[in-house]
Amino acid sequence: MTGGHTLMAKEIKTIGVLTSGGDAPGMNAAIRAVVRKALVNGVSVKGIKKGYKGLLNEEIIDLEKKDVSDTIQRGGTILGTARCMEFLTEEGQAKGAEICKAHGIDGLVVIGGDGSYRGALALAKHGINVIGLPGTIDLDIACTEYTIGFDTAINTAMQAIDKIRDTSSSHERCSIIEVMGRNAGYIALWCGIANGAEDILLPEKYDYDEQRIVNNIIHNRKRGKTHHIIINAEGIGHSTSMARRIEAATGIETRATILGYMQRGGSPTCKDRYYASIMGAYAADIICQGKTNRVVGYQHGEFVDFDMEEALKMTKDIPEYQYEVSRVLSM
Repeated sequence: MTGGHTLMAKEIKTIGVLTSGGDAPGMNAAIRAVVRKALVNGVSVKGIKKGYKGLLNEEIIDLEKKDVSDTIQRGGTILGTARCMEFLTEEGQAKGAEICKAHGIDGLVVIGGDGSYRGALALAKHGINVIGLPGTIDLDIACTEYTIGFDTAINTAMQAIDKIRDTSSSHERCSIIEVMGRNAGYIALWCGIANGAEDILLPEKYDYDEQRIVNNIIHNRKRGKTHHIIINAEGIGHSTSMARRIEAATGIETRATILGYMQRGGSPTCKDRYYASIMGAYAADIICQGKTNRVVGYQHGEFVDFDMEEALKMTKDIPEYQYEVSRVLSM
């Protein structure tokens, strides 16, 4: 796991840091840690605004210790982020590497998800040292048990679902609440258990048997339950049309709520700030040592690093026991 390619001939004098893909609470804590630890290591830091798009547009600024003061508690990313189609091309990637070299950037810390790492690997092929940090609310990076932003997102969603549950119970409704996570069901699983949902629909497990859900709702109503909460992952989606079908089948008023981008915002939790800070410092250390093509992760209680190409090939799935528990507790 640890180790990796070390370019002994390449002395690291200046590094860059960027955030890419969807933003996640805690990214600012990671940026702050990268900047401050690199400066302590005697290495200059440049911030690249708006991800790879900003790199290609040369939106590059010097970052000093004071520039990251009063940022650890802020949601979003102070550097900004953007999607960039041009960087998916060979020409765009070569241009990005040339811009790094023109600005004296020897290595780049990329905070984001799998797509961001693929962009980083493209830069590595052109001679730029790269380190990846797992920044995504989805928890869908296989090499790490934890991703920056997940804890804040699930707490934001949990609090919103609690409020919906209050009004759902008052009106004796069925509520479908759609949470984020792309094609991964981790947010849905965690909130489903934490909010005591009656049904949890995960992309990895759902068999699209709506009749089973309908039967469950009717059974619970006969038992005297005044509400029915369904947590639906965005990888399944179509919550509004599902609500219409369930209401038609059960005769029980059913409403869909899509929590959406609120899950990406807000001040990061203590856990996200802490993990982002340690991971950011770790990334700064290994890039300053000359390591490249590594992803920082958290496994078995330790902060570690993995080969980036190997990390992208890894897979992870919903833990079977946790899924079984979610089903048992919802009965």
